[in-house]
Amino acid sequence: MRLGVLDVGSNTVHLLVVDAHPGARPLPAHSHKADLRLAQLLDDDGAIGPGGVDRLISIIQEALQAAEDKGVEELLPFATSAVRDAGNADDVLTRVREETGVELQVLSGDEEARLTFLAARRWFGWSAGKLLVIDIGGGSLEIAYGMDEEPDATVSLPLGAGRLTAARLPGDPPEPDDVRALRRHVRTEIARTVGDFSRLGAPDHVVATSKTFRQLARIAGAPGSAEGLYVQRELKRESLEAWVPRLAAMTTAERAELPGVSDGRAGQLVAGALVAEGAMDLFGVERLEVCPWALREGVILRRLDHMGQG
Repeated sequence: MRLGVLDVGSNTVHLLVVDAHPGARPLPAHSHKADLRLAQLLDDDGAIGPGGVDRLISIIQEALQAAEDKGVEELLPFATSAVRDAGNADDVLTRVREETGVELQVLSGDEEARLTFLAARRWFGWSAGKLLVIDIGGGSLEIAYGMDEEPDATVSLPLGAGRLTAARLPGDPPEPDDVRALRRHVRTEIARTVGDFSRLGAPDHVVATSKTFRQLARIAGAPGSAEGLYVQRELKRESLEAWVPRLAAMTTAERAELPGVSDGRAGQLVAGALVAEGAMDLFGVERLEVCPWALREGVILRRLDHMGQG
């Protein structure tokens, strides 16, 4: 069947269309995305303003048309931290439902971590052993660890690259004092969680997902997207540590000139790099591998599993 997953994230609204059936690898058929930056559209009370909701509804309507054009049989719509944490989340969900007919499932941070972990486990297989999976989104950071398809430990922290940029790095380039303050904040938040994972033992394989990690790996020398999905892409902490001060000294326009960095993500790359560096350092990770599959694929895989059981 042809499935569509509609991901209302903190940075983008992304429709991914796949051809899939239980027991088979989902094959991408179409991708439709639009920048929204919900994490940066919150007002002083933490609510998404009327203009932001109007824009969200318009983008969802466009995605629904694209899904219809591509013959999507079933749509799996979900929202993550930007909607989850909005002060007016219920009102936003009601307007979306009334004006588009879409019932957005709001994933908890734990669900995000678990579904992303499932996608990484399926991608790397059982031979990868104990997995530590790190995902940096626009609104939150998810970390998961385990041997099986369900992780043994998960955490979700409000350390998304878009959220932190909007709240703590106003300058372009950011002020050095702001960068240092954000670095302290990020490491304090992550450090509180490390003990919950370290008691489970060292991972056999450390995996990162998300656009932030893909871009950081690319500027550190990993192969570009033109090389295909199956080329191994790594990020070493040593390389990342060398790049963080360089990124912080650049303007958004200068970062956008780097290989693999999109105009839309260049502004939040410093915050993302600080989170990535903090996580790798505090968890004692020297190198990690970037996984092409993440939350959207996890949602699809979970749906296929349920179909197979039916």
